[in-house]
Amino acid sequence: MTVVSFNFTKIRAEKKEAAKGKVSIDNNVSIINVEEKDLAIGASKQKALSFTFEFTCKYTPSMGSINLTGNVLYLEESKKSKEIMDDWKKNKKLPKDMMAKIITVVLNKSNVQALILSNEVNLPSPVPLPKVQVENQKA
Repeated sequence: MTVVSFNFTKIRAEKKEAAKGKVSIDNNVSIINVEEKDLAIGASKQKALSFTFEFTCKYTPSMGSINLTGNVLYLEESKKSKEIMDDWKKNKKLPKDMMAKIITVVLNKSNVQALILSNEVNLPSPVPLPKVQVENQKA
């Protein structure tokens, strides 16, 4: 159905050494846990799914890293929510359509936060930024 909450629970940025030569940046996001949570909306209570994620940026050569951990709270019908939890407990897998929604939200928020953190600790941007191209014009 829909994402109702997003928050970071751990933010870490570390710079080890200055960049020398070509730098490669590997970004990764993974869902590390799924839990059912009670969500009170007005007088009624509903079950929501809480997805714990981890977002990492690794710089090669080893010049630093950015690690973000957090939760996404997702509201789903109780029947479908139970199916999702059962499948997670058995196989550690989520339905593709739901996974796409969750990962998109995580990437949107985490990329912005990683960009801010990389600037604060003077690491190269983990997100490709636009570059201006200047062409020579003939008079």
